[in-house]
Amino acid sequence: MELKLDLTDKKILAELDKNCRIPSTKLAKIVNKSRQTVDYRIEQLQKKGIIEKFITSINPNKLGYYMFKVYLKLENIPKERENFFAELKQNKDIYWMGVSDGAFDCVFAILSKNIPEYYEKINILLSKWQPLIVSKILGTMVDTRQYNKKFFTNDKDGTYTIFGGDVVKNEIDGLDSKLLNILANDARIPITQLARKTNSTIEIIQARIKKLEQKGVILGYRIAVDFNKLGLEFFKVFIYFRTLSKEDEKSMFEWMRTHPKALYYIRSLAPWEMEPEFVVENYKEFNEIINELRKKFHKVIKNYEHLIMVSESWMPAYKEMLKEN
Repeated sequence: MELKLDLTDKKILAELDKNCRIPSTKLAKIVNKSRQTVDYRIEQLQKKGIIEKFITSINPNKLGYYMFKVYLKLENIPKERENFFAELKQNKDIYWMGVSDGAFDCVFAILSKNIPEYYEKINILLSKWQPLIVSKILGTMVDTRQYNKKFFTNDKDGTYTIFGGDVVKNEIDGLDSKLLNILANDARIPITQLARKTNSTIEIIQARIKKLEQKGVILGYRIAVDFNKLGLEFFKVFIYFRTLSKEDEKSMFEWMRTHPKALYYIRSLAPWEMEPEFVVENYKEFNEIINELRKKFHKVIKNYEHLIMVSESWMPAYKEMLKEN
C-alpha cells in the first residue's frame, strides 16, 4: 500500500538524506518544528518502513578495491533463477545486486583488488551457471555521482558526493573496522553509544571519523528508503554516446545535479558510457525525463536502453571490505 507523506515528513527525509547524523535540534529548526516532534516523526517513518535504515556511504576504491559490474540476461527458468540469486547473496566478493526487468534481468557489482583476481572469480562463477545465462556484459565502474534524494521536495539545487575514482589502499585497523561496520547500517547512532560499542572514547572516535572522512573512505551519511512504500519506481538507463566533449559532460553533470528525480550518474567502461538512475512516480514520468534528456543532448546521445529495478541488496562483500587490513 502506498503511504502518503506530508510536507514536514518530506523535508525531514530530504535533510536526513543530506546528512542523517544531523542533530534533532538542528533538524527541528530547519523544518520549523519542535525537537520532540522531529524525533517522533523519524520514529514513525522507521516503523512504517519508509526509512529502512540510516547508512554510511563508504567508498571501496579508497580501501584498495576496484569495482567491476556484471549485467546478465537469464533464461526463463524460475527455480534456477532463484537458486542463482541465492548463491549470489552468499558470495563474499559481491558488493551489490539488483534484480530487474528490461534490458537485463540481473546486475551485480564485484569487488576485487586487481584485474587477474577478478578475471578468475567471474569466470568460475559464470561458467557454473552458463546454462542459465542468455547473454552477459562485463564492465568497470569509473565513478559515480551520488545525489541527495531531491525528489522529496522537488529540490533543484542538488548536492552530491563522488563514489569510486582512483584506487587508494588506505590501511584500517581494528578500531576503524569496528567503527565502519557499525556506521554502515546505523549511521545515526549517537557518538556516546558509538564510543561505548567500540570500547573507546568520544574524542578518539570523533578523530577517527574525521580522518576517515578526510581520506574519502566515508563519503557521507544517508538514508535507505523503500521506494515501493511510497509508490515510486526506480529506473536505470544505459546511454550510448556519439561523442562527448568536456563541455558536454559538464552540462550533463549539471543537468543531473539539478534534476529533482536524478539519483545517480554512473560513468562506466562498458558498451555504453553513462548509467543515470531516476526515481519516478510511473513510466510516463520516466519517459518524459528521458525525452527531455535526449532532446537537450541530441548531438551527444546516440541511443539508450533501460530497466526498472525490482529489488536491490547490499551483499557480503560490503562486510568483507570493512575487515581490518
